[in-house]
Amino acid sequence: MQNVALITGASSGIGRALAEIHAEAGGDVVAVATNADRLQSLKGSLEAEHGITVMTIVQDLTADGAAQAVYDAVRDAGVAVDYLINNAGFGGHGRFHERVWADDLAMIRLNIVALTALTRLFLPDFIARNRGRVLNTSSTAGLVPGPLQAVYFATKAYVNSFGNALAGELHDSAVTVTNLLPGATQTGFAATAGLDKTDLFAKTASAESVARDGYAAMMRGDLDVVSGLPVSQRLTLRLAPFLPKRMILDRVRRQQEAKA
Repeated sequence: MQNVALITGASSGIGRALAEIHAEAGGDVVAVATNADRLQSLKGSLEAEHGITVMTIVQDLTADGAAQAVYDAVRDAGVAVDYLINNAGFGGHGRFHERVWADDLAMIRLNIVALTALTRLFLPDFIARNRGRVLNTSSTAGLVPGPLQAVYFATKAYVNSFGNALAGELHDSAVTVTNLLPGATQTGFAATAGLDKTDLFAKTASAESVARDGYAAMMRGDLDVVSGLPVSQRLTLRLAPFLPKRMILDRVRRQQEAKA
C-alpha cells in the first residue's frame, strides 16, 4: 500500500466521503469503523472504481486499548500510514444531569481519548520520516459552550485546542495538523444525537462538500477550516468572544431546543 490514509468512522458520512476523495486522488485507504458490512461495501466500491487498495479494521474505538489495536493491526500488516484522519465521533442531546452517563462517557472516549491515543501512536512515525498529515474532524461546536450538548461541545473544544497545540509544537517539521470544523451536515449525526428537529439542523451542508473542504485544508497544511456554516452563524461565531457569555449560551440553547 502507498500514499495511505487511515480514516476512522470511514463507513458513513464525512468519513466515507473523505475515503472516496482520497481514493479519487489515487491513495490507498485503511478504513476503521464498527460496522463490518459497511466497511466491506466501501472496500468493494473504492477498489472497483479507483483501482486502489483498502484495508478494513472493524474496531469499536470506545473500548479499552482500541487505538493500540488499530496501530498494531496496521504495523503487523507492514503498512506505513501517511495521513491520519481522526474522523469518528458522535454527540448526544439533552440536559447533562438527565442523560445516561455511559453514553457521555463513551462520547468522551471516542471524541477525545481515541483521537488523542491514535495521534500519540502514529505521530512519532510521522516525525521520524519528517512527513505526514493529521486531520481531526472537529466541529464549530467547539468554539462556544453548548447547553443541551454540554459534553459534545466540550469534547470538540478539546479537539480544536489539541490540534492547534500540536501544530505549534511541529512548527519546525514537515508534519502538519489540521482541524476540520463543520457546521450542521447531512449525515446520521443529527438523528443519532436527537437534533434532527432543531433549528441547529434546519439547514445542512452535504458530507461531500465538508469533506472536500477538510481534505483540501489538510493538503495545504492549514490550522483550521470552517465548512458548511450559514453566513449568519459564521458572524455569530466570529463575534462570540466579544459578546456577553449569557447571550451566547441563550442563543445556542434555543438553537438546540426541539421544535414542537
